[in-house]
Amino acid sequence: QVQLVESGGGLVQPGGSLRLSCAASGSIFSINAMGWYRQAPGKERELVATITRGGSTNYADSVKARFTISRDNVKNTVYLQMSSLKREDTAVYYCHGLTYGGKYDYWGQGTQVTVSS
Repeated sequence: QVQLVESGGGLVQPGGSLRLSCAASGSIFSINAMGWYRQAPGKERELVATITRGGSTNYADSVKARFTISRDNVKNTVYLQMSSLKREDTAVYYCHGLTYGGKYDYWGQGTQVTVSS
């Protein structure tokens, strides 16, 4: 089992920045890819960004050049640095972990990000 705990959400003005953190614990050796998804009210959960243990990254087109995902394999933590935030970035952001081979995946409890003036 793997536990994922997010932190860092909150209220930010348009154009502002925010950094999310996700700390992993448990059987973390089994986790390859970690990432962030988000779900806005009335919408489906969508991919934001992912990063493998080796550092390969993938971003949704809507956040490219604004968001940066990074990972500290010593601290077992993944980060999402969000800049130039827009109102449409408002959502609950979920941390996700995927085991090697994709057999199991894990979710955090989510953290609210609200972009509003």
